[in-house]
Amino acid sequence: MQAPTHGALVPDLCDGRAVLVVVVVAQLMAIVLTLTASYYEPFSFERLGLTSFFMQWVGLTSAAVLCGVRRWLNRLPSAWAAMAVVALVVLITLVCSTAAALLPVWVNPVQAPGLWDTDIAVNVGIAAIVASVVMRYFYVQEQLRLKGQAALEARIQALQSRIRPHFLFNSMNIISSLIAVNPDAAEQAVEDLSRLFRASLREGPALVPLSEELDLCRRYTRIEELRIGDRLRVHWQLPPDPGRYTIPLLTLQPLLENAIYHGIQPRAEGGDVQVRIGEDGDMLEVAVINPLPEVPASGGKGNHMALDNIRHRLVALYGDRARVEAAANNNEYRVTLRYPLA
Repeated sequence: MQAPTHGALVPDLCDGRAVLVVVVVAQLMAIVLTLTASYYEPFSFERLGLTSFFMQWVGLTSAAVLCGVRRWLNRLPSAWAAMAVVALVVLITLVCSTAAALLPVWVNPVQAPGLWDTDIAVNVGIAAIVASVVMRYFYVQEQLRLKGQAALEARIQALQSRIRPHFLFNSMNIISSLIAVNPDAAEQAVEDLSRLFRASLREGPALVPLSEELDLCRRYTRIEELRIGDRLRVHWQLPPDPGRYTIPLLTLQPLLENAIYHGIQPRAEGGDVQVRIGEDGDMLEVAVINPLPEVPASGGKGNHMALDNIRHRLVALYGDRARVEAAANNNEYRVTLRYPLA
């Protein structure tokens, strides 16, 4: 899919950190201009103070104006937004320079002009150059962000696609065996399987409501209950409103499948799978717990592959704060996911 030609090109200059950056950059510009002027006349702290005041005046006024019109600017194509920002900064510099040139006249007409006798055209030219360079920087940053987002979505889609055939073959065998003896159950299984496949083939946002993921898990569980019967018991410990949380699509379902395949299926008496989801500070914690089989089951490589896929997807979305931990303890196998709340 082609990346859009416009986006959040203008940063949020209402943010405190952004204002601090504006103040620091304006002060650095004032120091550079004052030091440059010292090539032609002695260095003056008075000139530095006046230049700093003027640069902060222009910088903070520009930041305030751009903060107010940011949403409108970001609706424009990138080129138009950049030209609009440069025009606004030039206009603000022109107004401030004119006011600075007239200020000595208003204060003391006899001795005017003094240090404020600044060439307005030079100020406007410097403002145009600096604003153009800054907008070019923001444009490059925006293009890198869009490319990174597209690469991230492609990576997540590729990782998700590796999970697609994970539950297919057993399900098809179940359906074929049910068609003759229990057509209604076979029809329900086909519907559940089709929903699972639509989810696995879905292209779109990487995150879905937790309630949607839980619905897929319950459909998968119904299919497995047709195969395993009463030996499978799933217990859900969920937050009161799962719909207000988000989770990467097809993250919990592979964990549930691994728990059933590796923990329940090899046991003659079956067992209980526990799914626990809740908040832990600013993190969402998802835990899937299953009993260990008496004899270690084969196919551990597939289990690790699913966990690696999920780990890569979480890290791609949430960075280093995401955690995927798996450990066996007290005849139980526990997989825990932790990632920041949306």
